This record gives sequence, structure tokens and C-alpha cells, in this order.
Amino acid sequence: MINVTKTFLPPIDEYQHHVQRAWKNEWLTNRGELVLELEENLKKYLSVSNIIITNNGTIPLQIGMKLLGKGGEIITTPFSYVATTAAIVWENCTPVFVDIHPEYLTIDETKIEAAITPKTTAILATHVFGNPCHLEAIEAIALKHNLKVIYDAAHCFGVTYNQKSVFDFGDMSTCSFHATKLFHTAEGGAMFCNDAELFKQLYYSHNFGHKTNIDFHGIGINGKISELQAAMGLAVLPHMDLILTERKKVVDYYNLHLNFSKLKGLRIRENTQWNYSYYPVIFETESVLLEVEQKLNALKIFPRRYFCPSLNTIEFTNGKPMPISESIASRILCLPLYVGLSTPELDLIIATINTNQ
Repeated sequence: MINVTKTFLPPIDEYQHHVQRAWKNEWLTNRGELVLELEENLKKYLSVSNIIITNNGTIPLQIGMKLLGKGGEIITTPFSYVATTAAIVWENCTPVFVDIHPEYLTIDETKIEAAITPKTTAILATHVFGNPCHLEAIEAIALKHNLKVIYDAAHCFGVTYNQKSVFDFGDMSTCSFHATKLFHTAEGGAMFCNDAELFKQLYYSHNFGHKTNIDFHGIGINGKISELQAAMGLAVLPHMDLILTERKKVVDYYNLHLNFSKLKGLRIRENTQWNYSYYPVIFETESVLLEVEQKLNALKIFPRRYFCPSLNTIEFTNGKPMPISESIASRILCLPLYVGLSTPELDLIIATINTNQ
């Protein structure tokens, strides 16, 4: 069976080495030695100054909405994973959708200002498949209208824009360390922020609001990651060069052998060092996609319709029509991409697509 992705598992003895450290310390949660070490290692690897690692990738979005959304209208993209919009609604804010660019697939920055109202408090934009939004334009709009900017950078581990980590943009950025991601802690995530005061708020917010054991800065939630999750991260991180190299080989092979006469690929934004996180292809029609998907599934190959549906069509969002996002969502398919995907497997995927477009 060939799934859309496969979790990278480091040699088990490397994971056990770090787990044994947790056993020796008799410390499994509440920011122990392994969590602190992983944060330091990630700061060096990603070239960022601040990071808080969390128990999943959704909690940072919810904390960001709580602190920066303030119950207002949040301008956001309809083309993202459901967690992006769910975090807005969950924190009693209102999503206001803006359609996407048809090639980059990120929020169309030229349409943001028209969506701003007196109730707008923030912009929550997704770097889609690790492809950055138009950062300069979004941040200029936010500055002009005194809005906060949160970037859902779930797919962006290691991505740089103009030789700078994408996590360094906006008021805060979030990332996912889910088992399906390039770098993972089995389940986990992170939040990034360069403003000292906001960073302090993010920190206490992910730890129940604690100031001391008996005093509190304010309300918080449990977003802490465990030592066992951190152990996985410490075991995976040394293999990142291998992971990126092998994924690039798969992407290059698809690029070389797929027939793009009727397919469209993702356009990576200029000045971006991408991380090969996903391989989406866009078919001419949904019916063609469904036919190809059926043929692949019959061969036990399982790509994913990612992102589908367009989030403005989900009942709880009450979104207006977003024609570009809805069209792309109906026609996009993410192909298998992971370390260990063999050339014969790739040839089978490619031949099935090329002969059934």
C-alpha cells in the first residue's frame, strides 16, 4: 500500500536513548530536560530566536486567536486545513474569507483590504504546502490598518524567504510537528514570536497561565508537550538532511516525468527555499480527478484531496462564495511523497496519472 505520506521513524535505539534519559530523570512532562534541549536545538536549526514547543499544532492557533483575535473578525483563507478556521470559531471570533491566488494557492493579498471592517482585529494566513504568502504585502496592510498577523505555518519547517525563516514574520507563527510532517514529535507543534511581551503571554498561556505555583498571569490552557514527544523530536532532528534530500528526489522525479499538458503544479513563491512538504497536482476537472483517484486506489495507492472542501463551504463558517478556492479544492490531489518511496512505485503512480488525464 502506498499512502500519501509515511511517518519518518528514526532508528529505534536513538529514540530509546532519549526515552531512557526521561526514565532516569523520572520526569515525563512539565517542560523537562528533553523539552528544553529540543527547543534549543530547534532554535539553532531554524535560525530563530524564540520558540515554544507544544503538544499539537492546533493549540498555538487557538492561543493566538485568544490573545490577538479578541473576539473580532479575522481575515483568513478558505484554502487550508480545517484547524485554521476551527481555531477562529472556537475562540469566538468570526472568519472572513478572502479568495486565493490561483497559482501560489495562498491568500490573495490584493483582496484583503476590501474585506477589512471596523470589527477586523487580525489576519490569519496560511503558507500553503510550505509556500509562503506575499509577506511584504500582508504586513504592509496590517501596519496600515493596525491589525495583528498570525501565520499558520504548519507545513513550513525549514522554509526560508529572502534567506530568513518564515517563522520570523508576523506577530506570531505556528507550526505542526504531527507524525505526517517532515520534522515531527509524533504529535506536537510550536509557536514563534519575536515580541518579548507577546512571547511572555504565549508562554504562560500554554501553561495554564501560571506565574508561580500559586500565582497566575491570567487565563491559560494546557499546551505543554511531554518528554516522550520531545524524545522523538530529538531523535528525528539529526536526520533532517536525509529527509529533505530524499523528498527532493521524489519531487524532482514527479516534475520530470508527469505530463503537465493538462495538469498544473504548485508555483513556489520567488526567493523561497522550499522544503518539499507536499506534491499537489491540479486536474482540469473534478471528474477527471475522481477517475484518476479511483484508478490509483484500485492499485492500493492513496493520494489525498488536500485541501478539500474549501473552508467557506463548511456549515459552521457561514462563508460567502470563493470561486477560485472552491474550484481548486475540487480539482487538487496531493500525491504520495515520503522518504523510502521507490522508483518503481513512482513509475506506477506517474503512469496511472499520465494515461488517465
